[in-house]
Amino acid sequence: MTRAWIPSVLFVLCGSALAGLTFKGSPGKAAVLLLMFLALAGVNSPLIFPKSIGVLEAQRRSAADGRPVVLWRPGCKYCIRLRIRLGRSAHRLHWVNIWRDPAGASAAREANNGNETVPTVIVAGRPHTNPDPAWVRAQLPPPA
Repeated sequence: MTRAWIPSVLFVLCGSALAGLTFKGSPGKAAVLLLMFLALAGVNSPLIFPKSIGVLEAQRRSAADGRPVVLWRPGCKYCIRLRIRLGRSAHRLHWVNIWRDPAGASAAREANNGNETVPTVIVAGRPHTNPDPAWVRAQLPPPA
């Protein structure tokens, strides 16, 4: 749980220190710099991703509704890119945080020759590593 927040906390701490040290006489510039670091912290936090579930539950749900499973981890720039480019469609996938689910991390290693490479999207039981977001969107079943 705490490991998922490390990048976000580091962005906030570094932004605070940098703003305080760099712009001592200019609170406006310090505030702008701090806001930029807060935005980076938010993007790298688990908050922008839909609620994660375990990989076994995700696979069970995927078999029932045909939606892809996404193996991801906080702080991964490719996961963030996928999430942002999917937009509102992101809630239609099953998201598995491999830092919270050991079985999810194992599934990522199994799909990627022993590496925990993410995002790994599993469609109909077949893993696809770092696929194009447009391709992922095309794999979604039509909304009910």
